[in-house]
Amino acid sequence: MDNILAAARTIAAARRSRTPLDSLPAELAPQDEAEGYRIQRAVHDLLLRQVGAMVGYKIGCTSAVMQQYLDIPHPCAGGVFAKGVHDSGVSLRAADFVRVGVECEIAVKLARDMPPSEAPFTAEWMAEAIEAYYPAIEIVDDRYVEWRTIGAPTLVADDFFAAGCVLGEPVARTQAPDLLAVTGRAVINGEEAGQGTGADVLGHPHHALAWLANHLAAEGKGLYAGQIVLTGSLVRTVWLKAGDRATMELAGLGNVSVTLT
Repeated sequence: MDNILAAARTIAAARRSRTPLDSLPAELAPQDEAEGYRIQRAVHDLLLRQVGAMVGYKIGCTSAVMQQYLDIPHPCAGGVFAKGVHDSGVSLRAADFVRVGVECEIAVKLARDMPPSEAPFTAEWMAEAIEAYYPAIEIVDDRYVEWRTIGAPTLVADDFFAAGCVLGEPVARTQAPDLLAVTGRAVINGEEAGQGTGADVLGHPHHALAWLANHLAAEGKGLYAGQIVLTGSLVRTVWLKAGDRATMELAGLGNVSVTLT
């Protein structure tokens, strides 16, 4: 069996059964992040029936606080799927995750296609391609026996903790505040658990979008109108337990909340 497919089947089976993933066997473990992304695409194909159509991407490790937390000094990408996208106020079951966490993010909806032929992309180019911004919660799942030692290539292969998102009300690009000045607060059960700004996301969230567009273009892939992109957390991941309510307050963009039952 092809090792890429074998690795993807191992990861997909662990996700379906919510069994914490240990290190992959040496012959299956991706040797670098490029191989991790090849496995990731195969995982997506295997999980489509469970997670629905791919509707966008999440970008991880775009802020210093998250790069330090995960000890990965550069962005990484994963998929966002239809059945994992929720409206603000949703209640999610703790039992549907291994160890669920939340992150405070600025999400975007794209207004136009960006085929790989248009690369290289810049932050300025990306700004013109946005239809709307959202206050967002990324739902992450620590699906690993020990994520600190499993390695970035395997984390990439498993969508880099991605487990969905919760979106607030959209704010049209023409009505949006200066993202550099947007302050995001993570509030858990009424208590602040972290704070950051749009400037913490690679200097500006549009830089994160440009990174994603160029990353995909290098693989011959593009971004498309209507896709949702989570640009990365302004705060360190907050891990939840059943009964917790998380609200992300993004000044100028609005609030978004989720309850874990």
